[in-house]
Amino acid sequence: MDYQIHKEGKYNYIDQGEGEVLLLLHGLFGALSNWNDVLKHFSKNHRVVIPIMPIFEMNILKLSVEGLANFIHDFIEFKGFQKVHILGNSLGGHVALVYIKKYPSKVETLLLTGSSGLYENAFGASYPRKGDKQYLRDRISLTFYDPASTTDELVDEVYETIQDKGKLLRILTMAKSAIRHNMRKDIPNFKMPVCLIWGIQDTITPPEVCDEFHELFPNSEKHYIDKCGHAPMMEQPIEFNILADQFYKKHIPS
Repeated sequence: MDYQIHKEGKYNYIDQGEGEVLLLLHGLFGALSNWNDVLKHFSKNHRVVIPIMPIFEMNILKLSVEGLANFIHDFIEFKGFQKVHILGNSLGGHVALVYIKKYPSKVETLLLTGSSGLYENAFGASYPRKGDKQYLRDRISLTFYDPASTTDELVDEVYETIQDKGKLLRILTMAKSAIRHNMRKDIPNFKMPVCLIWGIQDTITPPEVCDEFHELFPNSEKHYIDKCGHAPMMEQPIEFNILADQFYKKHIPS
């Protein structure tokens, strides 16, 4: 799908469609292309905004889940959004949780898919070997149910990233920050409607994580997608969009 990346000050983002704002937050290795099907589907009836989080640009002393949540707050203020509906995948979901803890009145609904925040089998749990593409392919394949989703292009993209010592250090820094920022005690205070959409074969944040999220949130619904790993919006986009649509139709006035 063709999309325009807007550049304003320190912000790079997609902004497409009209209506209430759906703010999409990507994961640690999440490219904008991860959201292609979601963007195409929901921008017909909503304003879909996807900020690029500065994981590889932010001052490393400020780089953390909380630092990214502060960046998202600055972005929302910069755009003048009064209320948003946040959809977060993996690290993006975790950033959303930290943001909501600080600014709960800004968020109408929350949709999490494969989110960290309670537990994750992080990529950074073992040190990525710089010269071993097969090792990388095996690690990346854990993200998906279907090994065919681990394309050569994706492997090359991650390979190039970790050849840069500065970027590799940032990946490991974020992985450690995610472990430190456990949200278990905070989530029972979140009052907005929450939708959890999880891949049954997610090995990064297994289905038990979704079950615990569901128990902790006061107002949540959960859905599982079969033959699906850590990124349902990529692997099973049609089913993902149907479930998300049903959730938004209940909570966003037509």
